[in-house]
Amino acid sequence: MIIGVPKEIKNNENRVAMTPAGVQELVKFNHKVYVQASAGVGSGFSDEEYQSAGAEILPGIADVYAAAEMIVKVKEPIAPEWGLIRENQLLFTYFHFASSRELTDAMIRSKAVCLAYETVEKADRSLPLLVPMSEVAGRMAIQEGAKYLEKPMKGRGILLGGVPGVAPAKVLVLGGGVVGTQAAKMAAGLGAQVTILDVSLPRLRYLSDIMPANVVTRMSNDYTIRELIKDHDLIVGAVLIPGAKAPHLITRDMLKMMRPGTVLVDVAVDQGGCIETCQPTTHENPTYVIDDVVHYCVANMPGAVPYTSTQALTNATLPYALQLANKGWQQACLDNAELRLGLNVVQGEVVYQGVSAAFGLPYTPLENVFRRRDYVS
Repeated sequence: MIIGVPKEIKNNENRVAMTPAGVQELVKFNHKVYVQASAGVGSGFSDEEYQSAGAEILPGIADVYAAAEMIVKVKEPIAPEWGLIRENQLLFTYFHFASSRELTDAMIRSKAVCLAYETVEKADRSLPLLVPMSEVAGRMAIQEGAKYLEKPMKGRGILLGGVPGVAPAKVLVLGGGVVGTQAAKMAAGLGAQVTILDVSLPRLRYLSDIMPANVVTRMSNDYTIRELIKDHDLIVGAVLIPGAKAPHLITRDMLKMMRPGTVLVDVAVDQGGCIETCQPTTHENPTYVIDDVVHYCVANMPGAVPYTSTQALTNATLPYALQLANKGWQQACLDNAELRLGLNVVQGEVVYQGVSAAFGLPYTPLENVFRRRDYVS
């Protein structure tokens, strides 16, 4: 198969979809890999390293899209890329369709095959291609939150871990999944007083067992959230419903209940945000203030630490990329239920229920698509 790795063009997105080590593995199986010039520079990988691994360097993004049967990316294609996508071309990347009707419509029009990292799902309901970036984002949520709690950043002016004789900051984490767990561990390690909420009692029992003494667990509900936001300094939104829009756990009216300088970090922004006043921001302009509450809503947080993120992402995606390249997307998805769940839009049809429900679009069961196109006998 011919595989293309374009340079990411989203604001301050320095990650790249494949390391030279990943390219070498694909080439080892006799696949052709085209990498756009300077695609890996932001992550610390030179064109020469990719060439040594067996890739061919192409000068522009249009060249990569024109040559490749499968495009491997980090973030969803943005408007300048839409016209480069061809019918039947396979795109393997983070899409987060439920947060963008415009992107969804563009991919339907393209008639490409859109396989989303974030909905590839194992039998135990874990999300193997979302986990590495969720780990990065969860830890970064605390790193960035601590910075924006500083007074020059319009925060409360409180040190996350406090000092002897002065109480530490209070951190509230909404969601006990991968992002929430990493955020709570990071905040606790810095000495903050942490409360983590979840709707699953078994999950709360597990978190209670593994977390240090400065982390407490609470059942998540509207009453509890309204109670806790009054005196917490940093609030992290870490809610995920795979492939669907995140619910609003913090509504606009709740901002009035928070103290001036409270910081909100909405990691769920990729899925529409779990904070009603959340709007996607960039690393260039990461925050805004509403009702004296600082909102940090960067939609590609791991892009700020690309050396770490690119390696972590390639570690997770490469086995799946190899299956797709070795077998073709149809056979790979038929053979692997995890990959099959990653299909969101196939040749103009929405085949993932969360995306269909988000926008009221017609839903086509995947088995119907396969059967109609003779992918199965």
